[in-house]
Amino acid sequence: MQNLDSIGIQIRKLREGADMPLRKLAALLDIDQSTLSKIERDERRANTQLIEQIAAIFKSDNEKLLISFYSDVVAYEIQEKKNYSEILQVAEAKIEYQRNAKKKS
Repeated sequence: MQNLDSIGIQIRKLREGADMPLRKLAALLDIDQSTLSKIERDERRANTQLIEQIAAIFKSDNEKLLISFYSDVVAYEIQEKKNYSEILQVAEAKIEYQRNAKKKS
């Protein structure tokens, strides 16, 4: 089953589930505590390197966290578009086309 929580909420749940203070996780990630707080509140975006570090710290599934991260990026970009479903379908077709073209070359 898909986790529909934003990546920020998932990070907060991982941290709180491990009973880890915000300041400790921020120190482990070598980022400012306020930056981590903003990420957890979806006021700032994380990056893939940070997601991978968090997955390692909490021994969590890196791939699932990255899927959630990228789905947040896509959703944020197209959520206000009335034809978001068609945009996703065309994007999926383009990805398949580009992958097949790379295989042939």
